[in-house]
Amino acid sequence: MNSLTRRTFLKSSVGAAALLGAARAAESTTAAPASGFRIFACDWTLQKTCSPDAFALAAKIGLDGVQVDFGRLKEGVTTPPLFDEAQQDRILAAAVEHRVAIASLAMGVLNAVPYKSHAATEQWVLDSVRVMQRMRARVTLLAFFSNGDLVNDPSGVSEVIRRLKVLAPRAEAAGVVYGLESWLKAPELERILDAVNSPAIRVYYDVGNMQKVGEDIGAAIRRLGRERICEVHLKDYDDLYGKGSINFSGVRTALDAAGYRGWLGIEGVKTPLGVEASIRYDLDYLRPIFPRSL
Repeated sequence: MNSLTRRTFLKSSVGAAALLGAARAAESTTAAPASGFRIFACDWTLQKTCSPDAFALAAKIGLDGVQVDFGRLKEGVTTPPLFDEAQQDRILAAAVEHRVAIASLAMGVLNAVPYKSHAATEQWVLDSVRVMQRMRARVTLLAFFSNGDLVNDPSGVSEVIRRLKVLAPRAEAAGVVYGLESWLKAPELERILDAVNSPAIRVYYDVGNMQKVGEDIGAAIRRLGRERICEVHLKDYDDLYGKGSINFSGVRTALDAAGYRGWLGIEGVKTPLGVEASIRYDLDYLRPIFPRSL
């Protein structure tokens, strides 16, 4: 090869190696013993959706990780921002710089542009497998709220099942998992999971959401178990943690019974002290209940 081509090749090879190293570092940063829990905040809770700036703030607060959203559609753009590899690289670099892990990804955009009915969203979710591999993220949350709500929508549920059956083999081959977060209670979610019949499709359990719809969250966590819960959002709609209505010690007892260990996410609703101070307050409350090691 000529010298120009060789220089280009070497540059791209070094870049690829650096990217892989960054992804591995982002995945393993703040690793906890298998017996304990790691705590992240959602980047939208940090008010830094799909932004590398979320990692500096997370480090300042003392979080172990950040859940990275794919972002919202921008004017004249037909895919969410995280599909841009340059944006992926910026986020990977921030995770390494601030020693805060990428806990998981999330497709909150599906609340506005529903997976159950919008043609483009099926391809977005299929294409997200590649993003997960590139960013070494094991879990992606699929959101089913607002326009994407599945409650009392049997045709929407049927279409979601059809699409998940297409997604599942690709996800299994890539070693990644998709978690369904919705207003549906455990028995309804189990029917979807049974229909798809894949370990790559699981439940993304949000304790605040499910208390809001009247589910016995302790019983539901035990029922679903670690085989069907891929990750957990800790949320309290009423106040800062410990001052509201969620019994987080009870959640811990249920997670123990289910055998769940791993990532727990702060998805704050109430931030009376401001974003940074409120999340730090919530984190300080949660740490003794959900320690890194047991």
